[in-house]
Amino acid sequence: MTRETLTPTEFSSAVTAITSAFGDPTRRQIYLFAHEHPEGVTASQVAERFDLHANVARHHLDKLTAGSHLEVSVARLPGSPGVGRPSKRYKTHGQAVQLDLPVRHDDVLVTLLGKALAMLPREQAEAMAEEVGMEYGRAMAEAMGEVGDVQRSFRTALHAVADALSAHGFAAHAEQHGDELRIISDHCPFGDAAVEHPVICAVDRGMVRGMLETLYGDTTALTEASRPAGDTACITAITG
Repeated sequence: MTRETLTPTEFSSAVTAITSAFGDPTRRQIYLFAHEHPEGVTASQVAERFDLHANVARHHLDKLTAGSHLEVSVARLPGSPGVGRPSKRYKTHGQAVQLDLPVRHDDVLVTLLGKALAMLPREQAEAMAEEVGMEYGRAMAEAMGEVGDVQRSFRTALHAVADALSAHGFAAHAEQHGDELRIISDHCPFGDAAVEHPVICAVDRGMVRGMLETLYGDTTALTEASRPAGDTACITAITG
């Protein structure tokens, strides 16, 4: 019988592998672009399509190749002029990789959590939800296998957190807004439960704090916007 769920260790390993290859949103689009062209794509084609320097396009393609998501061949297309060096072409193996790692949340338990938290005073419920998120965030960071490396910059750590959140279904990215660094999440894997019980959003904030605490050091996280509040995305502002 095929097992449909992953153990925590297997899930963390899968998250690390997916994050390394597809954590960058441009790289994800490049992979899909390559999949649309069975004959393969060149670095110059990718550079033109995504308005990138050729070296940057080649870096993304090589990263995908290193993860065995693309294969490389050196040949001319049929009918192309036989002058100059043949182009290095990057091709997918066939069926596209499922880029949205299937994170299976138990809807009944999530709803139960929301209702249980709703019975507590709001401040107490948020503190509890954020602490749960922090514990899980620390475990996520440790599973990335990079804890104990040379001290990383705040900005580097923040991008690593955004990539890990994306692999967990949050579709997140880091950006600078004035003097402030923020994590923008365009999707919430908790779905309607978070809309009905917005206190669950504190779990997300805790995950960010827990990961940053492990990868960088103490930080402060503040929820600036959330979908349950009617905003178009969830925004967590971070200060180191």
